[in-house]
Amino acid sequence: MELSHLIPTIRDIVKYNLKIVFSGKFIWFLMASSLLYIFFISWGVYSGEPVTEQLIYSSMLYPAILIIFYPCTFGIQNDYDNRILEILFGIPNYRYKIWLLRIIMIYVATYFMMVILATLSYILVYANNPFEMAARIMIPVIFFGNLAFFISTLTRSGSGTAIIMIIFGIVIYFMLSIFDLSNKSAWDIFLNPYKMPENFNPVMWSIMVVKNMVYMSFAIIVTMMLGLLNLQKRESFMK
Repeated sequence: MELSHLIPTIRDIVKYNLKIVFSGKFIWFLMASSLLYIFFISWGVYSGEPVTEQLIYSSMLYPAILIIFYPCTFGIQNDYDNRILEILFGIPNYRYKIWLLRIIMIYVATYFMMVILATLSYILVYANNPFEMAARIMIPVIFFGNLAFFISTLTRSGSGTAIIMIIFGIVIYFMLSIFDLSNKSAWDIFLNPYKMPENFNPVMWSIMVVKNMVYMSFAIIVTMMLGLLNLQKRESFMK
């Protein structure tokens, strides 16, 4: 296929799949994410929190999770409701390629959205490296997205997956608070790499941040593989 025909084809495929995974509401997710970021950054400044990369990271994390939450949580159910799942299972191994493509597109779109927000922060709030900031944020975001996708292949229900994910997030948050592990452990899912605790050795902090990235990367791979493997169970999806 000639390049002149390939580019429009890829563009149409991306546009079509983004429309499916976001149910034609992608612009609304972007607007909601932007408003949530403005709220967090404004609240941080109003409450007297130092305006640093730490504040920008924490203000961008939850808006990023908001963008990927719906498509990763309700994707399987939407395919089932629209009878698309039957078509995907009718073509050998096609479902893996389609869902892998969709998930990659979701994360790429989210990454560039975070680059835009980080760039605006650079101009209006505090100097930062937008591409590095967005890349760091995408680590926990991809983990939560893959986890939601994996759970959705088990429950096959968007609402059920959403409830489980919310409960999981609340439990992890309170466990970190109860055991005082927030930003003090490499196992902290919500670890802010720009928020080094007081009286903490900078070298040890750098090592802990790297360990956290390794642990999260491993969890990302495992949850993605488990989700894709569950798509083999055709009978459970066709009930």
